[in-house]
Amino acid sequence: MASSSARLNHHQLPNIHGGGATAAPPPTPSCTHPNTTTKSETAADALSHLFHRLTPKLSLPNRRSSAAPSLPTVSFSAGSCDDIISAATEFGYFNLSNDDSDTIIPSGLAEAAESESLSLLELSEEKKESSFPKNWPLGYESDAETPSFCLDADCSTESSELKVNSLREFTRSLEKVGLKTVEMLASALGFENPFGNDSARFSTLMWLNRGIPDDKPAITNGFYPFVVCLQYQIREQKYCLLSESGWVSVSPRVDSILVTLGDIAQVWSNGELKRVRYRPVVCSGQLDGPRKCVTMTLMLTLPMDTKVSPLKDIVSDVHKEEEYAEDDEEGEEGGARSDEKKAFRSFFFEDYAWRVYHERLFFKDPLDRYKIKS
Repeated sequence: MASSSARLNHHQLPNIHGGGATAAPPPTPSCTHPNTTTKSETAADALSHLFHRLTPKLSLPNRRSSAAPSLPTVSFSAGSCDDIISAATEFGYFNLSNDDSDTIIPSGLAEAAESESLSLLELSEEKKESSFPKNWPLGYESDAETPSFCLDADCSTESSELKVNSLREFTRSLEKVGLKTVEMLASALGFENPFGNDSARFSTLMWLNRGIPDDKPAITNGFYPFVVCLQYQIREQKYCLLSESGWVSVSPRVDSILVTLGDIAQVWSNGELKRVRYRPVVCSGQLDGPRKCVTMTLMLTLPMDTKVSPLKDIVSDVHKEEEYAEDDEEGEEGGARSDEKKAFRSFFFEDYAWRVYHERLFFKDPLDRYKIKS
């Protein structure tokens, strides 16, 4: 697999004028593409932007959060895709057993990575700012309540004094699990795995976040689109997820991996897979110690120059596919029908990631503007 530094150069992540992850951004890249935003979308976006400016964090309302009927459990070692497809199409999240000989993660490695993560978060502000890359979204995000790091797959630092060997190995181990998850989903749903064996086709982010004990959980960072998101469970801990049906709480088993599917997975599957918006958030009452305040979230996502498109047609019947193929030869009418087979329009990942990260649309689903209305 290619090194992280080489991968970043290939992806050409924009440099934010030498600042950290929260430095003032250059003009949004969406300006270079046709603007199809409606007046209603503009109003909703403006409201979300105002909300973000007025309220630094989004508290998750306890009354609207409900316990999930069950947390589906999936095992790679079972040798069947049925469980993973059932969980992915009904929930958009599942508990992955840590029992596959090819991807198993030792609990000792996770604990060592957590210890190193805590050490990074306890560095002085000056050390945090100077010891990590500053290519968006990588780097240190200084927040008064929940400071965080976004690291690449190699957990690259600009200081040889920092110890991240366990964190790096842990990140690579979770990345391997994520790639296998995507491979199984693509195989079961019948579309080509867009990642393949080429590391240039995907990007890995490790998000380290230190929360504070509070009566309500909050989302203050980690807003970034992903294909799959993974969190290894070191101890008993409850998470809140914003699923398709609203906020739910789940309690993954110790020594397992909580897997959530994101926006990109849903678009690739043409809407067949459910998803979870944002990363999982520790539920209230769970932050009862300094180590338990550290979350290590791996996001398997895309390079900036990727164009996101559905990879699976809604129409799966062979005869209907042949009918569409015949219509496509007729010209404009065929092209319209071909478009109707898609649940989402194609879009540029860089535009979408920029919008999700910086605007943080709480009230509006950022995928809505790309949905094709039936």
